[in-house]
Amino acid sequence: MTRRGFLKGLLGATLAGLFVSAWAFVVEPAVRLRVRRWRVAAPGWTAPPLRIAIIADLHAGAPHVPLARVRQVVARANALAPDLTLILGDLPATHRFLTRGVPLPEVAAELARLAAPLGVYAVLGNHDWWADRAAQRRRAGPVEAGLAVGAAGHPALRNRAVRLGQGAGAFWLAGLGGQLALADGQGRFTGVDDLPGTLAQIADDGAPVILMAHEPDIFPQVPPRVALTLSGHTHGGQVRLFGWSPLVPSRYGNRFAYGHVREVGHDLVVSGGIGCSILPVRLGVTPEITLVEVAGA
Repeated sequence: MTRRGFLKGLLGATLAGLFVSAWAFVVEPAVRLRVRRWRVAAPGWTAPPLRIAIIADLHAGAPHVPLARVRQVVARANALAPDLTLILGDLPATHRFLTRGVPLPEVAAELARLAAPLGVYAVLGNHDWWADRAAQRRRAGPVEAGLAVGAAGHPALRNRAVRLGQGAGAFWLAGLGGQLALADGQGRFTGVDDLPGTLAQIADDGAPVILMAHEPDIFPQVPPRVALTLSGHTHGGQVRLFGWSPLVPSRYGNRFAYGHVREVGHDLVVSGGIGCSILPVRLGVTPEITLVEVAGA
């Protein structure tokens, strides 16, 4: 290789690296927003087809998710005209690269604009718990994020199940408590989730069940009574290339990292979410509003 050829190659590699860095740290996490659609033919779904808009892992805070970005997400979700809208936790940004936080009441005021015929419901995520120091000291709720979305008119379900719809269109919506809610400061976490207690609230009436669980790791324990489980938390790994993520915050790794998963007749959809955690980077995982259209198999 000639000296000129080497310098051209070096320049090309440098420019490519700068482009990828700009894309991963600025363009993809702060500018782009898509709607990711999943059509799920669930064997356990016996009600009419249902359109569900999912907003997961907002992590609201500058530079990537200022209040204007939250407003954009809400407007796009409403424009989808879903039957039901679900907020899957992690409202605040807590990473060390945060330049300006967005107060939870301001986030909730924007989320209050969400509307769907069957309602808007939420569960809390690990960062909702971790950001509330008083709740951590008490080792118990209530949690500020839950109070905020509740004040906005959207119930936060913690180990609760509610029956929605009428007649043949009825179904159950269950919300699980966080599986990583309480931190001990040494890398160990205790959950406030109670899957058996949550499902015990559901009548044996033949109506299908949707489970909201912020972390997807509960999925192997979910019984056949649940037609569809919806989760966030992983952000798709934040970096995802050719369907593989090098780092996923799940003990199952890439198994539940992103998208539609079917195992032993069960269906799970993991949203890639909106914001960032730990590092302010996204590459190959465009921030998304997830639209799930579930129907019977």
